[in-house]
Amino acid sequence: MRSHIFSAVVEADQFEDGSPAFHAWCPALKGCHTWGHNEEEALARLEEAVELYLDDLRAAGEPIPVDPERGAIAMSSPAVVVNL
Repeated sequence: MRSHIFSAVVEADQFEDGSPAFHAWCPALKGCHTWGHNEEEALARLEEAVELYLDDLRAAGEPIPVDPERGAIAMSSPAVVVNL
């Protein structure tokens, strides 16, 4: 079993109606981004988006990206990531 860890970027933004929002994305996963009403919600939604993104890659037979310079690393053993 391998573990994959992806860096996330979360920054202040706004929804189309002008209300406050937070935009979250993974630099190593092209097109994998989402929004939330606060940082926690944006990050939780990003976790879901990453899972779906990786499911699509596996279904298509594509490799999971490993690019340490863009924040995507793989470990040869299970890992737990805690965001504080």
